[in-house]
Amino acid sequence: MRELSVKDLYLDYGSGASANAILKGVSMELQRGEVVALLGPSGSGKTTLLRAVAGLESPKAGSIHIGERAVFDGGSGLEMPAEERNLGLVFQSYALWPHKTVFDNVAYGLKLRKMSRAEIAERVNKVLPQLGLGQLAERYPHQLSGGQQQRVAIARALVYNPPVILLDEPLSNLDAKLREEARAFLRELIVRLGLSALMVTHDQGEAMAIADRILLLNNGRIEQQGTPQSMYETPETLFTAEFMGSNNRLPARLLQRDGARVRLQVDGTTMQGTARGAQAGGNVAAMIRVEQVRVSSTPVDNALKLPLLTCMYLGDRWECLFHRGGTDELKLRAYSPHRLEAGDYWLQLPPEKLWVF
Repeated sequence: MRELSVKDLYLDYGSGASANAILKGVSMELQRGEVVALLGPSGSGKTTLLRAVAGLESPKAGSIHIGERAVFDGGSGLEMPAEERNLGLVFQSYALWPHKTVFDNVAYGLKLRKMSRAEIAERVNKVLPQLGLGQLAERYPHQLSGGQQQRVAIARALVYNPPVILLDEPLSNLDAKLREEARAFLRELIVRLGLSALMVTHDQGEAMAIADRILLLNNGRIEQQGTPQSMYETPETLFTAEFMGSNNRLPARLLQRDGARVRLQVDGTTMQGTARGAQAGGNVAAMIRVEQVRVSSTPVDNALKLPLLTCMYLGDRWECLFHRGGTDELKLRAYSPHRLEAGDYWLQLPPEKLWVF
């Protein structure tokens, strides 16, 4: 069942010739029990879209439905205020009241809705244990860790059973180690409670770990959408391919194409690759994920020969940078299970993983 529907949404700031278009006809749906991540670079429109759904921004055209209820319709002039949309909001800053206890922070929205004290206590005492906060009800925000404060913000959003929860960069305030733990907790919570969530993030690893579906925005439009696996493994555009994952991009010249199979020239070497998108010949972009490059100390097929510049230790592997300077400068990165000795190496680029755009 559909919980959220956005159709042909336009939003800009300013007016007339100076208007700055932010959303340029965005359409999307969120099904019950589904988590959709809005992913994209700064300025792509992802946060603006979330705020428009929440009622914190006013679109110029299009429509927004929560379930079967219209909350915005540019054609009829309908625009329901944020407090009437009944959506759960988790802000990037958490926005906890410093002088209120965990219990009172979570109960705040229910008090504004004029619920009885008994019903408020019942709802708050039910949601706190679900987020591991059952023993912290009487503590204040300054007595909590960053991860615990985040859980309080989520509890406050969940306490009145909203049809959709909106998450605006929910893990960005946590340090790297805690982010990994919180990411797993958030995904487990969403699955356990069957939540429907729309989440904004700039971290593609976070989006792939938590979301069922990713919408990648680029300059106010949806570039591509799909499951995390499809977005990573079968990108439809160069923008999607480069944004998802860690990549090497190489200038190339297309020599021949036979369906998805292409023959191209990279750094004077003729290689085989796989076409993504349409090419009419001439100069193209060849791209391969860093983890797909295979390093060999002896000649191999479909490979470039480059000298090793340096290796960086990442804990579970080494990231090695190969670089040849001069007028025909070329750089490639690859992973290795051990540190490599100085010298020349053949970097094999498997044809099915060497994508050509």
